[in-house]
Amino acid sequence: MKLPDFLQQDRDGYIHVAGHRIGIEDIVFCYNDDLSPEMLAAQYPTLTLALIHKALGFYLENRKEIDAYVSDSVRACEEQRSAAPTGPTLDEMRDRLKFLHTNPSSD
Repeated sequence: MKLPDFLQQDRDGYIHVAGHRIGIEDIVFCYNDDLSPEMLAAQYPTLTLALIHKALGFYLENRKEIDAYVSDSVRACEEQRSAAPTGPTLDEMRDRLKFLHTNPSSD
């Protein structure tokens, strides 16, 4: 898929609005949640309404490819989340704090 000049893809494959960190997937999520272009402009005030219309037009003309990109991105995030080690539970954190308070020289 050839990107127009108002979209860029970084070395990690992230497609975003040129000069911004707002991704095409952010715009797509909002649009698919029934936000109007005006509501998107309120959500992302650094984007002009004209730029939002361009991005939505590109999305609608390339819906299949962009939807696949967004699905892949969501799947990759879910995989990273599930592979990340879990942190301590709240009870474990309380036990650690209790231990530190009762043994101040044991840090």
